[in-house]
Amino acid sequence: MTDTRGPQPQYEGYATGPLPGERGPAPGPSGPYHPPQAYEAPGGGTQGGQQRPGGTLGGAQGMGGAQATRKPRTGARTTPRTRKARLRVAKADPWSVMKVSFLLSIALGICTVVAAAVLWMVMDAMGVFETVGGTISEATGSNESNGFDLQSFLSLPRVLIFTSVIAVIDVVLATALATLGAFIYNLSAGFVGGVELTLAEDE
Repeated sequence: MTDTRGPQPQYEGYATGPLPGERGPAPGPSGPYHPPQAYEAPGGGTQGGQQRPGGTLGGAQGMGGAQATRKPRTGARTTPRTRKARLRVAKADPWSVMKVSFLLSIALGICTVVAAAVLWMVMDAMGVFETVGGTISEATGSNESNGFDLQSFLSLPRVLIFTSVIAVIDVVLATALATLGAFIYNLSAGFVGGVELTLAEDE
């Protein structure tokens, strides 16, 4: 059979170098063989009795990564604490107290008049005035007179007038007493320091 491939190249390594069985020991320090590791030893440990370069840096990075990925404990408190502030009312302005008490007393007087009118209408619809008035007329009446007429005495206009007078008196007295109370509080706060309050934020 004829070889038609032509001249083949000669490999210098095989032509000039020794055969695999004839090679001598490799130069370098003699010692046990340690296979290469894919991952660095934790905490910058040693391999084969020798400290690996960059072991301290690798250990520090490993510890930092473990701390960064550390999960919070189950019993740890994650909700923020409610802030509280302890304050003291050192002085009450009498002018502002007078204005506020005046408006509140006017609102209370209006509510009193409206409540009296509604109550009178309900009692009149139930027949209370007629029944009670008839009993009083029989008890106080005589042969010459019919007795006391409760229905004419407790008529709606008279009841509203009486309630309005009470509401006006209440407005004047409430405003005066509130203003006087502000002056008295300022005097007492100068000696004892005033009323202390503890304020807290909403959770």
